[in-house]
Amino acid sequence: MAFTDVETAQVHEAVTSDPTGEDLCKLGILYSTGQGGEVDYVEAHKWFNLAALMGSEPAKYYRQEISDQMSTMEVASAQRAAREWLSTRH
Repeated sequence: MAFTDVETAQVHEAVTSDPTGEDLCKLGILYSTGQGGEVDYVEAHKWFNLAALMGSEPAKYYRQEISDQMSTMEVASAQRAAREWLSTRH
């Protein structure tokens, strides 16, 4: 799935306001595919994990797909980053 520059900007903007699970899943896709930068599975896993917590079924699938390509330490780092992001959302 490719995103336009406008869609990419909208997703990044949504994360700073009131994101939906779909927004966070899209951000995970951006990081997992390298759209707009380099592939970053830790960052992608973080966003897929958060999207899954918000009920995104596709995010659950994508999270599993990339975690199969990650080390245990990378997954732990992604989970820690997700918890840190959640702690800022009050």
